[in-house]
Amino acid sequence: MPSLPATSAEDVINEPVRIQFEAFLDEHRSRLNACLDGLTEEQARRTLVPSRTTLLGLVKHATFVEKVWFDEAITCRSRADIGIPATPDESFVLSDQDTIDSIQAAHRDACEASRRAASALHLDDFVNGNRRGPLPLRWVYLHMLRELAQHCGHADILREQILSH
Repeated sequence: MPSLPATSAEDVINEPVRIQFEAFLDEHRSRLNACLDGLTEEQARRTLVPSRTTLLGLVKHATFVEKVWFDEAITCRSRADIGIPATPDESFVLSDQDTIDSIQAAHRDACEASRRAASALHLDDFVNGNRRGPLPLRWVYLHMLRELAQHCGHADILREQILSH
């Protein structure tokens, strides 16, 4: 089972911007994946807000996001061909088969696939499979950092609520 890279943002202060972007992405990916560590299946599925957002759902959604930005956008394959939901909202829906282990493994696999897909591109290369039209990989990295940072914050709050009750 692949794991997320352990390089921290502090380790890349003097590195080229591409290495910095990837270290920040991997740090956020790892933190989001780890929000499920030590929880029971019930805790991971616990609903604390009116939306579909649960800790397990957040990591499942993060897997969807990886596939949207690093499969759909780069390969131009459709979401149906990739096997992901049509909308972000649907990506939070949990099935009975979804477990902490299965969702964490799927997320780690998606992150590894994302790294492989982006490895052949330069930051100024364009990806063409997004609905917005052609976008430079640099923009995709910045968008992913924003999205992952938001979801890490959501996960921190939900986890604190779960563990304090």
